[in-house]
Amino acid sequence: RREVQDFGPRQPPSSLPLLWPVEDHHSCLGHSAELAFAMEPSDDVAVPGQPIVLGCRVEGTPPVRITWRKNGVELLESTHSTLLANGSLMIHHFRLDRGGSPSDEGDYECVAQNRFGLVVSRKARIQAASNVHVHPQATVGEEGGVARFQCQIHGLPKPLITWEKNRVPIDTDNERYTLLPKGVLQITGLRAEDSGVFHCVASNVASVRVSHGARLTVSGSGSGAYKEPMILVGPENLTLTVHQTAVLECVATGNPRPIVSWSRLDGRPIGVEGIQVLGTGNLIISDVTVQHSGVYVCAANKPGTRVRRTAQGRLVVQAPAEFVQHPQSISRPAGTTAMFTCQAQGEPPPHVTWLKNGEVLGPGGHVRLRNNNSTLTISGIGPEDEAIYQCVAENSAGSSQASARLTVLWAEGLPGPPLNVQAVSVSSTAVRVSWDEPLVNTKEIIGYVLHIRKAADPPELEYQEAVSKSTFQHLVSDLEPSTAYSFYVKAYTPRGASSASAPVLTSTLGEAPAPPPLSVRVLGVRCLAPGGGAQGSPLFPGCSRAAGGGWEITQHSTAFPSEPAAVYEVKLLAYNQHGEGNATVRFVSLRGASERTALSPPCDCRKEESANQTSTTGIVIGIHIGVTCIIFCVLFLLFGQRGRVLLCKDVENQLSPPQGPRSPRDPSILALNGAGRGERGQDKQRVEMKELEQLFPPAGAAGRPDPRPDLRPMQDPGDPALCEETQFSMLPLEGFSLLEEMMSEAKAPSAGPVAALPPQDVGPGLLSKGQAIRPPTAPAAQPARLGQ
Repeated sequence: RREVQDFGPRQPPSSLPLLWPVEDHHSCLGHSAELAFAMEPSDDVAVPGQPIVLGCRVEGTPPVRITWRKNGVELLESTHSTLLANGSLMIHHFRLDRGGSPSDEGDYECVAQNRFGLVVSRKARIQAASNVHVHPQATVGEEGGVARFQCQIHGLPKPLITWEKNRVPIDTDNERYTLLPKGVLQITGLRAEDSGVFHCVASNVASVRVSHGARLTVSGSGSGAYKEPMILVGPENLTLTVHQTAVLECVATGNPRPIVSWSRLDGRPIGVEGIQVLGTGNLIISDVTVQHSGVYVCAANKPGTRVRRTAQGRLVVQAPAEFVQHPQSISRPAGTTAMFTCQAQGEPPPHVTWLKNGEVLGPGGHVRLRNNNSTLTISGIGPEDEAIYQCVAENSAGSSQASARLTVLWAEGLPGPPLNVQAVSVSSTAVRVSWDEPLVNTKEIIGYVLHIRKAADPPELEYQEAVSKSTFQHLVSDLEPSTAYSFYVKAYTPRGASSASAPVLTSTLGEAPAPPPLSVRVLGVRCLAPGGGAQGSPLFPGCSRAAGGGWEITQHSTAFPSEPAAVYEVKLLAYNQHGEGNATVRFVSLRGASERTALSPPCDCRKEESANQTSTTGIVIGIHIGVTCIIFCVLFLLFGQRGRVLLCKDVENQLSPPQGPRSPRDPSILALNGAGRGERGQDKQRVEMKELEQLFPPAGAAGRPDPRPDLRPMQDPGDPALCEETQFSMLPLEGFSLLEEMMSEAKAPSAGPVAALPPQDVGPGLLSKGQAIRPPTAPAAQPARLGQ
């Protein structure tokens, strides 16, 4: 029978101590005259039904009034909460949202105020604590295996968690038992005697609570069988705040028992400072920092092999916002500029907000925020700007605030603001501003300063011009046409500046358009094309708009007399509602055009423009045609080379030694180097030239009738196939050489003259059967080669 017990108190609670927040080390404790926090409330967890105290202590010039806000709304004193004498807030019985009563959970702020201004503390988030989140569950394990129990309990103060087995505390000296700080019990190398009922016990100074019981059952021995390494529980994804402790759990099983190791996914070393390994592979990182953030990998390795199993978890360490530069209290004369700067850091990067006497201050008017709100600038300060300004930096890990005071120096006897300020536009680029003397304290005035800016520009783009004290008007020049400007005036004395006069707005006058660009191009004796122009330009009689954007003026226009020999003046001007602008003038003569077009018909301007537009198209088409021709030429050369190779192979076969006697009457025989041994003179050379001309006819000979008689003998049907004409026509003349061999006239039988045959009748044999090849008799002859 398993015993189930709720988390009821084992002993009556004694008392719950007050929880005070830690002091803010960045508060302005050294400036007692400045209103600042010596202690601010901090985030906390409250136990329902128990009291809780939110601490707050303020320094500054008395009297100081302290109030509290909850979720931005001021809290009123009641029997439920009390404001203590030191400024802290005490809630007597922390309550949840039950039965219609409002919950006490929320964000709390301490507000302090004196005659110099108001400051607001950081936000403290208060949450209710629940007793138990997770109870341990029953489990079954094998001998030599691993068992794990988990228990999560929240209490205030943070409870200490221990474990009991069969109502007896577990021996923590046993190396097989590992207790993790987050309430996890691990048992490795299970044995039969480990069976029993386990309880989680949470205790603090207020109470002791016990969880439900969870039974562990250890089965029979299975340690002899081989088991692959396996990770039962891997590291969880954690989000912590700096200085907390990270517990990365890794429970692995297998036979033989695997070896657990840790690494970072990014390859960086984990380090050794603050690192501890509990049990068989749990990684503990104490006092975490932002540098500890990353993905951690737990690996279970089989001993002696590379077999491994891995699991990973991400650790995110956040840092509350803190200031690296605090705003400083300043004093500035009235009418000048005040600037506050604060810089904060944290993880994630904090967002900066400015408060003026506790109210959110946004940009606008004479207030500007720059550099991601880290710089606050107030221009033209006056008595209404005297306040306490706070810089509040906040991120998901927490918030922080720093304050500074602005004091506006207002000397006695300063003059009042200049009166009757007027601005009159005198041109498109100038405005005349006039004013009257202030009513009081005018004797010490040393001059005036006129403040000028475009009405649409922000205040930071304002600029000033100084004026002598005896002058009550000023001409502001170098302005932009048709633009609105804002003007105001201040009077200056050695002790400071007066307050600003009321601003006035006025706009500069407009102006006529600037001279338009004009370029004149003579197209012909009857064509003139001025380029450029502007919108609104008038059309002269007989003119028409050209396709290219200019104007065409032809001979038939009344604005262009037909006198080509004269020099003409072409003017172009633009106008608007303010009048006509200056004209652009060009001089042109048609004399050269008339001489060039004496033999040519009158030009057509539109056709010429169209021809210019189509010139690019013609170029593109020409390029395509050229590329196509090149491709055909390459293909032609490739097929020609193939025919040449075939011819060379055929000739080499014919130059091989004769295999036997042939009949001299064989009509396929063709002697290229002479008809007989006795003919070596001019007849021999003439025969050779005729044969070569028949084999390779010269260019231009095609189509002319051959005057020589047809001496071709009739072909024998049994002769080998003749060479095709295309093969011979593709072989260049210089690539063929005549061959002959010197032989003794006594050994060679006399042969009669053999007539040269036309190329179409030449068979595969190039020499007569039985005829030897002889070199030429001329001394300058070179050894014969084929296929060159």
